[in-house]
Amino acid sequence: MRSLLAPAALKPGDRVAVVAPSGPPGRQDLDLGLAALRSVGLVPEVFASTRSVGPYPYLAADDKVRTEDLARALSEPGYAAVFCARGGYGVQRALELLDWDQIGTPEPRVVVGFSDATALIEAIRVRLGWVSVYGPMVSSVMFRPGVPSFEGLARLLTVPQKCTELVFQDTRVLVPGVAEGVTVGGTASLIATSIGTPTSVPARDGILFLEDVGEQRYRLDRVLTQLRRSGYLDGVRGVLCGTWQECGPLEEVEELLADRLGDLGVPVLLGADIGHGVFMQSLPMGVRARLDTGAAMLTFLDAPLKAGE
Repeated sequence: MRSLLAPAALKPGDRVAVVAPSGPPGRQDLDLGLAALRSVGLVPEVFASTRSVGPYPYLAADDKVRTEDLARALSEPGYAAVFCARGGYGVQRALELLDWDQIGTPEPRVVVGFSDATALIEAIRVRLGWVSVYGPMVSSVMFRPGVPSFEGLARLLTVPQKCTELVFQDTRVLVPGVAEGVTVGGTASLIATSIGTPTSVPARDGILFLEDVGEQRYRLDRVLTQLRRSGYLDGVRGVLCGTWQECGPLEEVEELLADRLGDLGVPVLLGADIGHGVFMQSLPMGVRARLDTGAAMLTFLDAPLKAGE
């Protein structure tokens, strides 16, 4: 049970790639997010996918452009990080076309995104072995100077040695206990959709994080049941659940979580402020961590990123 390869922390002057592998970001929202990156000394390069719309209104640019942008951002020397501009849908279409042999084994760089980026984070783990960050995206209202979500992300990316734990408020303990494992997971429906593909990452030996948005309770039931029946949950060490925005009344969602996760025989903590509909904390993925439900805390046992000199 080891952490993945830790990319280097960011520093002022670093060039960072901003790509849109999913939906099209709003122009004004994107510009505000780019200003936030510049406010901490980073130099964002906006790729073509962020400035166009694809053959369907839910796609940022066509599959070829989004795929080429991803390949270049992940492999071309000179980029210290890759930031996803927006979620929605589209990453899996790009992953279908991505030539991993052409990408090769570039120097690790941190990739930041959540929601639809779940599939990208899984793929990077399988194909490149890098730590990624499940965090806010550039065109989000969370990605602004002074906003806790952005400030926390910037701190994680620039001084990772000071970001050794996440502490959660207003949590509920479903199953008490302490567990250690490597952080894995993301948006539950995206995880379920990736099962059976070459880039799916099972939860074995992991601290599994789950959240979702816009899933009615019966659909969320279906997603969680798929995780159970597929064997995805076999060998999981602990479960941390985030937000369930627009998934119905919280008490009903948590009743379902108790039904589908409560019998796994591992610690389960509900209510972490990570995911949709909240000023989210950023969660490094692929890092050894300890989940303590009593303390409502996730402690990183290895540094998420390599600190600078």
